[in-house]
Amino acid sequence: MFSFSAQVLAVALSIISLASDSLTSADLPFDPRKYPKKVATCPAINRAHNTHVVIDLHYADINPKAEQTLLLLHGWPSLWASWKYQILEFEDDYHIIAPDLRGFGASTYPGDVRSSGTMPDLVGDLLCILEHAGVSKAIAIGHDWGTQLAHEAARERPDVFTAVVGITIPYIPAAGPLVPKEAQVAAHPRLAYQLFFNKQTSAAIAELNRDIRRTLRGTLRNIASPPPDNFLTSPDTYLGAWDGVDEIPPIPFFSKEEEDYWVEQFSISGFGNTLHFYTEENNVGSWKFANDQGNHTITQPVLSILATKDPVANMELAAKLMHSFDFLPNHVRRTLPTAHWTQLENPTEVNGIIRKWLAELGTKQEHSRDEL
Repeated sequence: MFSFSAQVLAVALSIISLASDSLTSADLPFDPRKYPKKVATCPAINRAHNTHVVIDLHYADINPKAEQTLLLLHGWPSLWASWKYQILEFEDDYHIIAPDLRGFGASTYPGDVRSSGTMPDLVGDLLCILEHAGVSKAIAIGHDWGTQLAHEAARERPDVFTAVVGITIPYIPAAGPLVPKEAQVAAHPRLAYQLFFNKQTSAAIAELNRDIRRTLRGTLRNIASPPPDNFLTSPDTYLGAWDGVDEIPPIPFFSKEEEDYWVEQFSISGFGNTLHFYTEENNVGSWKFANDQGNHTITQPVLSILATKDPVANMELAAKLMHSFDFLPNHVRRTLPTAHWTQLENPTEVNGIIRKWLAELGTKQEHSRDEL
């Protein structure tokens, strides 16, 4: 009897072990509340009043004793927790810093959303966070606007940002004249919502804040549960395409508890201080800063993971039109058949691509050191 029970136990343990080995980070539960946040107090400028202020930037600081740091940068409308699958995948191997950018969640803002949130401003925030965390070098990983911020950080400070991963959208170089929003919308009609955010900012903020949960649900969709066909195509409304839908389905990437967390975080300050990515003053300021500097080429290793089914725009075509990869001499390009939220919609593929690239990057760096 004892022998039989031991055999059964051994088989059971074997089955459990095999099941555990087959699990990926995409199968694991994620509780954003279990990650304590740190707060960096950072200098900022309110250009409307020409005053110097300080802002509080909240960030998750995970596995700080690891040798290499990954800085995870979200886009709009997002939070640090949009990197949940990447955190679960890499938290045992890398030091992970995942901030809520200025104006998002509990991170504060200098005021003046129209001109006090340029890309150089945001790069300054990243440098402040890294200094607060005691980090001198990092690999920047971005999604959506976080991708452009990651590229800009590497362009401005190659001494700090040693490599870049850009997810969903390509690098947007500042070489040549600034293309007006109207011209961008003519080429990509689903960018029309950006005209609403820029030209009717107060109305846009009111619409977004009216029902935080509805705004988030209406935005964070995937291929299996898409938004209406006319979503993002109006210059006069953002959520208007959802009119007639009493209750938008829950966010497909999140548990109920996670969705509640996002609603809670965006309820702290609303969306008012998150629209700096879209205002003309910030866009001109960002372009002018980089264009005047003139160094548009990013020589560090760059991994681009483009979405092929993003409802916003054809990202591969956009990259060609902007000559994105002409400015990235050391880049690797991959595509995935996802909508906009690539790292949430297809985390297993994204994590696999990143892990393989990081491993190859580490091998190259070891070879380089050996040659010195």
